[in-house]
Amino acid sequence: MRDISDTIARLSAMRRRPADAGQSKEDHLSEMTGFGSNPGALRARLYLPENLPKQAALVVVLHGCTQTAAGYDHGSGWTELAADQGFAVLFPEQQRANNANLCFNWFVPGDISRDSGEALSIRQMIEAAVVTHGLDRKRIFVTGLSAGGAMAAVMLATYPDVFAGGAIIAGLAYGSASTIPEAFDRMRGHGGPSRSDLQRLLRAASLHKGPWPRISVWQGSADTTVVPSNADAVLAQWQGVHGLAQAPTRTEKVDGQSRKVWSDGKGRDVVEAYSIAGMGHGTPLQASGDNALGKAGPFMLDAGISSTRHIARFWGLTKPEVRRAAKAKAASGTALQPFSPKEKPRAVRVDPTPERVNPPGGGPAAGITKVIEDALRAAGLMRRG
Repeated sequence: MRDISDTIARLSAMRRRPADAGQSKEDHLSEMTGFGSNPGALRARLYLPENLPKQAALVVVLHGCTQTAAGYDHGSGWTELAADQGFAVLFPEQQRANNANLCFNWFVPGDISRDSGEALSIRQMIEAAVVTHGLDRKRIFVTGLSAGGAMAAVMLATYPDVFAGGAIIAGLAYGSASTIPEAFDRMRGHGGPSRSDLQRLLRAASLHKGPWPRISVWQGSADTTVVPSNADAVLAQWQGVHGLAQAPTRTEKVDGQSRKVWSDGKGRDVVEAYSIAGMGHGTPLQASGDNALGKAGPFMLDAGISSTRHIARFWGLTKPEVRRAAKAKAASGTALQPFSPKEKPRAVRVDPTPERVNPPGGGPAAGITKVIEDALRAAGLMRRG
């Protein structure tokens, strides 16, 4: 473990960073409340494109330290892609009462265990969104940056039965730290569990026996905040449960960057890893050109490759024919976003559309609250009472 004064100095440096880095005035997200007991005291923001198809997929996006949900969305472009491709996006958001730097508490034992703390809050949000809006339980995915990437690893480890896939960007392996000093040590590549212990920690996080989510790992080669050895640790965990060798099935170049792919015994690509040459700490974007998506900013880095697009493609969310139709609409002046520049998104209580949920008795709000609470109890995510 590093000297405690070194840890304190790094904590102080983090607190001096500008608050809410990446905060954006363009907020396309609605407020979601009444989604359960919320033991982690997190905020929930939701995006539903216009004309969302029935049984649409859901992507859960976790921001990094000092960021907000709207700010991370503005940089990464997830709601823009969702409007194009027809899926819902859920943005859990940290609050300062939980963490002064708005980091998800990816190393706190009470927040990273199944059915506990922040992990349970996120699971409850997912269940409420699925029940309310008729989303596809077989197509739920999670991604995040840095502390959000580490929290994505937590969700994938503790609820592998919920997710079809995940993407960890400059994040850390599940269970690699349980205190603040350990967290900083792991970020810098000091110490940590062995390869076999990492795999044991992942298997012990739930009673799940498979199948396991597909995993995409992204890492900047020049990242000094969360060093590249952490990507290796994430890969080690998921190679274990997927029964993969350490050596990749193939290595290729994508948009000029290195991509390694691991395929399972049936020839399916189940794990991929991108190393972005010369990139520091942040989410890689393509901020210009025909396939531009998102906006560069603090920790949102124009690397000439869109992690958002490639992750969605790896998960099977990308439909080229839909993208062409969306571009045609854009060319003709038809708006693709559900909110006009002057329209402010309203705070809503996850009210259902009539064709999705027909709650019994009482008013619509009371009915859907009961539906959500019953679903949470049935899933073991809320106490009966």
